[in-house]
Amino acid sequence: MKNYFSSNFKLGVLGGGQLGKMLLTETQKFDIYTSILDGAKDAPCSQICNEFYVGSLLDFDTVYNFGKKVDLLTIEIEHVNTEALLKLESEGLEIYPQPSVLQIIQHKGKQKDFFVENNIPTAPHKRFNNLQALKNDTLKYPFVWKSAQFGYDGTGVKIVRTKTDLETLVDTQCIIEELIPFKNELAVIVARNKNGEIKTYPVVEMEFHPDANQVEYVICPARISDEVALKARNTALKVAESFQHIGLLAVEMFQTEDNQILVNEVAPRTHNSGHYSIEASYTSQFEQHLRSILNLPLGNTDSKVAGIMVNLVGEEGFSGNVVYENMEEILKMDGVTPHIYGKKETRPFRKMGHVTVVNNNLAEARKIAEKVKNTIRVISK
Repeated sequence: MKNYFSSNFKLGVLGGGQLGKMLLTETQKFDIYTSILDGAKDAPCSQICNEFYVGSLLDFDTVYNFGKKVDLLTIEIEHVNTEALLKLESEGLEIYPQPSVLQIIQHKGKQKDFFVENNIPTAPHKRFNNLQALKNDTLKYPFVWKSAQFGYDGTGVKIVRTKTDLETLVDTQCIIEELIPFKNELAVIVARNKNGEIKTYPVVEMEFHPDANQVEYVICPARISDEVALKARNTALKVAESFQHIGLLAVEMFQTEDNQILVNEVAPRTHNSGHYSIEASYTSQFEQHLRSILNLPLGNTDSKVAGIMVNLVGEEGFSGNVVYENMEEILKMDGVTPHIYGKKETRPFRKMGHVTVVNNNLAEARKIAEKVKNTIRVISK
């Protein structure tokens, strides 16, 4: 086995945001040398990795030249130049998740087609090259519109209810999906290493902000029957086996009114739905990501206690230098751990951090999470 620890081995990471920052906690624990590329010189990872490079993740030469400096390359965001990754891979660099997997996942149209081709249950969809092609089609309202690329956290996703709503859409490659009535939004994180060892984390349930289309709470375990939980985990395993990916794969799903499981979309990396695992699981998703890409034995995915994650986002009406109001109040609460991402400037709905609440009793944890949400404020001075 390669010696990754306290050695000359260099792990490269494309992206230096909060996911990278939380990954660095684990690389520091194992003393793995880390090199990071990000577009912003003050990205959350910039002060705490071993080497930091500023450059566009979508520029071929920048990504290619960065890849030449490292021994293994991974990502913390999927919006990267895959042509450069394919060239690096052809020259012998190990890259996980594999560039071929990234190419499918980073384009929502290709991703949905992949689900259909592999008999993965998902909402019916259609692909369009531009807004005019969409307008020329026979449309059945309401439907969900998604930009084919570069959408995140509710950006690039809209529910279209009337013909008038079409005028609010961006002119870009897109997909539309049937609007499915559902009971719950669920997610399962799957870890897979090069040896083919595969493990799933427990099913989590996501509660969304009604206006921002952003996750407010992630609840683990999901408040669903064992039968639905098993169906969700098996569906996530089927997705992972279909991609044959190496690393982590977050599979977001809908539980329909009649308890069917439909895959909404996937992310080939550590994910918001797994942040609770830092405090609540035997192996955090960030440690598991390292284990999987380095082909180490996968860790125990069970939870030690119930865990709820509360997203901390910038409050509406505030932009500028960030202030976390009432931090001391939440620190007085039992089982509450804040994670601040290191973004100096806040703006409405920008993800600035999260808080984990752990408790032996899930209902109690949910009450405390609500209290946290109503106490801490992300504002500017």
